[in-house]
Amino acid sequence: MPDNAKAVYAALQNIPQFVGVNPDAYTSARLGGLTNLVYRVEMAGEKLIVRIPGEGTNDYIDRKVELHNARVAAGAGVSAEILWADAATGVMISHCIEPSVTMTPKAFKSRVGSPGRAGVALAKLHGSGKAFQFRFELFAMIDEYLRILAGKDINLPGGYADVVAAAQPVKAALADNPTALAPCHCDPLCENFLDTGSTMWIVDWEYSGMNDPMWDLGDLSVEGGFDDTQDLEMLRAYFGRDPHAAEIGRVVIYKAMCDLLWTLWGLIQHADGNPAEDFWTYSVERFERCKALMQRSDFETHVRAIG
Repeated sequence: MPDNAKAVYAALQNIPQFVGVNPDAYTSARLGGLTNLVYRVEMAGEKLIVRIPGEGTNDYIDRKVELHNARVAAGAGVSAEILWADAATGVMISHCIEPSVTMTPKAFKSRVGSPGRAGVALAKLHGSGKAFQFRFELFAMIDEYLRILAGKDINLPGGYADVVAAAQPVKAALADNPTALAPCHCDPLCENFLDTGSTMWIVDWEYSGMNDPMWDLGDLSVEGGFDDTQDLEMLRAYFGRDPHAAEIGRVVIYKAMCDLLWTLWGLIQHADGNPAEDFWTYSVERFERCKALMQRSDFETHVRAIG
């Protein structure tokens, strides 16, 4: 039995109906995932998701926090129920949400109403009144990722330090105009959204924490490559009205800042030899997109609008 199959089998032994079952009695199919090994397991109509953490991810993911937040999100009605998890290793088993489509940028463009359904799901999470563990603090995380990278044999993209310096006015504007924190996903890749056609579900809570809720909206827009029409659909569904200039300003700011942060995350993946993607190219592309947005003539207008 391959190592991954052994890991899946070992995890399933914590689910009563799978205890002692011959591996031939169930099917296991690998799903997508940039850093983790995710499998869809089915036996006699029972469908589960088994998540095996990727090598090295426990260096920067607090699995106890993730598990707490995942259970809170499920209780808020926006995520799948956790059936079993090992908070020490990060191995996790949850219900499989079916029938649903795993979203992609292309799917967000082709599935009518999907940006709005994502907005509704995020509003439900943010407005749940629940509390996540961990404070997702953008600039502290940038510093932490830089610290991790300092111990690895890798260079930053040219000009990264200059862009971090140019982001200081953004940091100051956000600090001077704080907003109420809410439980946030903080890593809204398209693939972390599952669409049934009527409801959007959200999965994978590794980076979740209390945060400015506009981060999730700005980051999803970037990940999905949303155009202005999609942004407006998402924001109108989220607020139940047209967004104000200050709200749009925060979303635009976080579009740039998420690329600044995830550039460093991608470099860590590259340094760790993660084969899931060309993470050097991923990082450079994100960095260039961040620079382009921050150099737009209207960027400072959006920064001023949040005041």
